[in-house]
Amino acid sequence: MTEQTIRVSRRGDGVACVTLARAQVHNAFNERMIADLTNALVALGKDKTVRAVVLAADGASFSAGADLDWMRRSATYAPAENLADAQGLAELMRVLNTLPKPTIARVQGAAFGGGVGLVACCDIAIAVDSAVFCLSEVRLGLIPAVISPYVIAAIGARAARRWFLSAERFVAAEALRLGLLHRVVEADDLDAAIEEMLVPLLAGAPEAQAAAKDLIFAVTDRPLSQALIADTTRRIAEQRAGAEGREGIAAFLNKRPPVWGG
Repeated sequence: MTEQTIRVSRRGDGVACVTLARAQVHNAFNERMIADLTNALVALGKDKTVRAVVLAADGASFSAGADLDWMRRSATYAPAENLADAQGLAELMRVLNTLPKPTIARVQGAAFGGGVGLVACCDIAIAVDSAVFCLSEVRLGLIPAVISPYVIAAIGARAARRWFLSAERFVAAEALRLGLLHRVVEADDLDAAIEEMLVPLLAGAPEAQAAAKDLIFAVTDRPLSQALIADTTRRIAEQRAGAEGREGIAAFLNKRPPVWGG
């Protein structure tokens, strides 16, 4: 019988929940889970009925990172096999990071290694106060390579120099201070906090949200130049002239909800 590595559920309001379903191994990654999660996210990204995606997990842990059996097999791979294996995880992180929908990480427990990468790739991350984080790779003689662009974007290079090199565990309050998390709540309040965050996300225009997310990637770490000014000018001009821009302005002037806001 084929193992179910994830579950995907959808709500009538356009919220999709993708749940990591390998609780017996603390939702550790293997090649099957990586492929299943990537495929699910690609499909949700293309689905116009989906307004937001919540990434959740079964059991006590959010994700323990790499599965031990998977790591054991990868140690025997030839160089080309190892490269292909790493590319699968890199593609998962890229897809999640650039998903054209708002994403929320619902972190109910420990997130280690690649699990930290998943949190960093989500637009918003909310965790319980008992959650624990660790970039543990160097203790295994490895490095957090494919997740590094996303984790460093979240916590900064200076903080990464400590946590990548020491492989220390850090608690939710520290993850909040570092910028990996946006909010920390008690366990009983986690679902309410997710619902509270979904309210403003569902009030936004979906195409504008996708465009805003792409804008962030286009502007971040680029010098202020005439090319950048021209690019941002073009983006707002196109958005104003588009269907959402016209509808949003008309709704505001006529004091009515826009079509995407019900």
